[in-house]
Amino acid sequence: MSGAAGRMGRTIISCQQQAGLSLAGALEREGSEFLGQDAGSLAGIGALGISVVAEPNKALKGAASVIDFSSPENTLNLAQACAEQGVGLVVGTTGFSAQQRKDLESFAAKIPLLISPNMSTGVNVLFHLTRMAAKVLGKDYAAEVTEIHHRHKKDAPSGTAVKLLEIIEQEFGLTSEHVAHGRSGLTGARPSDEIGSHALRGGDVVGDHTVFFLGEGERIEITHRASSRNTFAMGALRAAAWLDGQKPGLYTMDDVLGLG
Repeated sequence: MSGAAGRMGRTIISCQQQAGLSLAGALEREGSEFLGQDAGSLAGIGALGISVVAEPNKALKGAASVIDFSSPENTLNLAQACAEQGVGLVVGTTGFSAQQRKDLESFAAKIPLLISPNMSTGVNVLFHLTRMAAKVLGKDYAAEVTEIHHRHKKDAPSGTAVKLLEIIEQEFGLTSEHVAHGRSGLTGARPSDEIGSHALRGGDVVGDHTVFFLGEGERIEITHRASSRNTFAMGALRAAAWLDGQKPGLYTMDDVLGLG
């Protein structure tokens, strides 16, 4: 588990037995105050005899797959270590730049690599439904994406919202240049080729995402609300189990869930 002391890392470790898996190693960044501590104790499930370390090669020993919820810089370093040891990597980290994403995807030539901004089964159904709706409705319907997260979240829009926007862009034949991140002032009439994006932050919200398709005389709203991080953890563990034994390549949760 990479990012073992973070919110998602601790949750994933606490859910491992429920998923029928066991922790092989725990990784954190250099200088972390949690280095040397027992990963199970950090996750609140009792000591597992696995200490949190900063060296990827140490954490990867005996691992079939690695789950990463850390930072883009740490993820790229980890991907290099996974490629050297032939270990599959599940990436839930978000906030990559275009170049970082390209660099990360290049490791798919050497290892099975699964990248998803959200591991929840329900959210991946949301992705699927959004693509269906955008394909059928087209640009005659105005598309807007809203997301709400806890006050500690560092990136905006969320990785899940970015994925939803990308889906709409693809189906509408638009690009990221057509996305309006919030609105202020005298914006005038809404352009027909605009996609709206709105990020709200506060409290302890695990994650809410809504896609609006607004037409003349009707609107469609597709919403996913997460009330527990366990749903993301179980999805990530399911992905890690599925990735074990796969050939090198780039995968998504669609592959894991058979949504194709």
